[in-house]
Amino acid sequence: MAEPAVAASDKKRRSLGPLARLFPYIRRYRGLVAGAVFFLTLAAVTTLTLPIAVRRMIDHGFSSSDSTFISNYFSMLVVIAGVLATASACRYYFVVTLGERVVTDLRRDVFSHVTRLSPDFFDRSQSGEIVSRLTADATQIKSAVGATASTALRNIIMGTGAVVMMIITSPRLSLLVVVAIPAIVFLLVAFGRSVRRKSRLAQDTLADASAYASEQIGAMRTLQAFTSEARVIDRFANAIESAFQAARSSIFARSILTFFAIFATSASVVGVLWVGSQDVLAGTMSPGTLGQFLLYSVLAAGALGALSEVWGELSQAAGAAERMTELLAEEPTIASPAAPEALPVPASGMIEFRDVHFAYPTRPEKSALKGLTFSVRKGETVAIVGPSGAGKTTVFSLLLRYYDPASGEILVDGVDLRQANLIELRSRMAIVPQDVTIFAASVADNIGLGRPDVSREEIEAAAKAAHADEFIRMLDQGYDTLVGERGITLSGGQRQRIAIARAILRDAPILLLDEATSALDSESETLVQTALEQLMRQRTTIVIAHRLATVLRADRILVMEDGRIVEEGTHAVLVRRDGVYARLARLQFETGADAFRGAAE
Repeated sequence: MAEPAVAASDKKRRSLGPLARLFPYIRRYRGLVAGAVFFLTLAAVTTLTLPIAVRRMIDHGFSSSDSTFISNYFSMLVVIAGVLATASACRYYFVVTLGERVVTDLRRDVFSHVTRLSPDFFDRSQSGEIVSRLTADATQIKSAVGATASTALRNIIMGTGAVVMMIITSPRLSLLVVVAIPAIVFLLVAFGRSVRRKSRLAQDTLADASAYASEQIGAMRTLQAFTSEARVIDRFANAIESAFQAARSSIFARSILTFFAIFATSASVVGVLWVGSQDVLAGTMSPGTLGQFLLYSVLAAGALGALSEVWGELSQAAGAAERMTELLAEEPTIASPAAPEALPVPASGMIEFRDVHFAYPTRPEKSALKGLTFSVRKGETVAIVGPSGAGKTTVFSLLLRYYDPASGEILVDGVDLRQANLIELRSRMAIVPQDVTIFAASVADNIGLGRPDVSREEIEAAAKAAHADEFIRMLDQGYDTLVGERGITLSGGQRQRIAIARAILRDAPILLLDEATSALDSESETLVQTALEQLMRQRTTIVIAHRLATVLRADRILVMEDGRIVEEGTHAVLVRRDGVYARLARLQFETGADAFRGAAE
């Protein structure tokens, strides 16, 4: 499987720095942050009062014959427990809500940003890998911003408060615990780097597996037709096994970190217990004071041990945050200029290519267009024909400004595409691609794709013009029928007519039509052809032609070969020349042979 297209270097994975990129999102919800910090601090302070209560109970309550003291003291402990429970519940609500809110905003911003990226980004990225960042990585970030971060802060407060109280209670015994802290911090830093690297590797590997699964599931009919299930299953099994091994390596590093942290803190507590017992026997320390100190040392040890686990989780979240914010850092290579030149109104639909040279970013060594020059007048229909790889589809990609040419100019209504507002430019075009994209939505939603404010009446009128209304009304729920992912419940001809209705509804002055080469039954082909005739009326049309009928209707034919226009003219003129077009016509146009011969005479 391909490597992630936007993977970061290892140098960026050595700290929790990527989590800082989440602060702008966290700052938006200061109220939630303030509530979380307040109740978190209240819970920590309440917990720190318990050892003091235990000391007083041991030193005074048990040695006193006054049962009222004990009853009152236990009543106070119940109140403290109630405060602790309330503070903990409120803390949980605030931090989990904050995590959910931050991740919701982050997912929305990342998805919004991704939809604005240029096609060259998607040429080098796998859609499944991007989806993995929006789902699996976002879930880790949610956990970090919510439970993990609050747990870390709570343990920092608890650990710091416990150490301070230990020093106040017994400076001498405190040394036995404090000496373990530098060792634990060193382990956190040392193992944390390893955990981050291994966690990022696990996330990248899982994202690759997810991308592969997404691709295969989308092509399940093809896989089953070619009986490739076993091969695909084996490859996916190997992919997720690699992800498991990477995750296990990360888990092992976290386990070692946790072991040393807990062992170091527990050993220091045992040392405190032994030395403190000697002091109690010698009469230099009361039993209650030793109990208080032990409880504080246990709280400190527990906080440090928990921090070792939290550190590993935050390291994982840092890798996830890095992967998501990398998407936000991606800049579109195609964008509107700061001060765009206005396109003339009303639109005429004139198109001009001037000595255009272009190579795809993924194949910079191979030129797709080599000095392409041509123009299309207002309302003219121009057919482009040529062998596969001649550059026909590239013309559409450049007109829609998916890419910019390496040199030369492309003008629409006299304005260079690079100087025009991108949204305004594309709104002047409607495209009917060869491979029609149908979304997992209703028929009406698919037709109204380019017009979010369109009425049902306009949708139905467009469908009638595209000769799609009849079959749509025969569906279970008519225009509200869900058509499945990629329109799987529709036939090829039905999908094409929905795409034509979509283009009719857009009502753009320029039409880009890439005729489908897939075979249709005669009835569907007739309906599609009739719908196309309706669509092309009074529009500037460029059509990548695969049917003789389309070529015969064109005002002009451009013959492309190897990124250049090698012939130009009408069908009859080009056939008489007996050049590239005549050869392509004999090979490519499988129907209409009689018309072919008649036009040549």
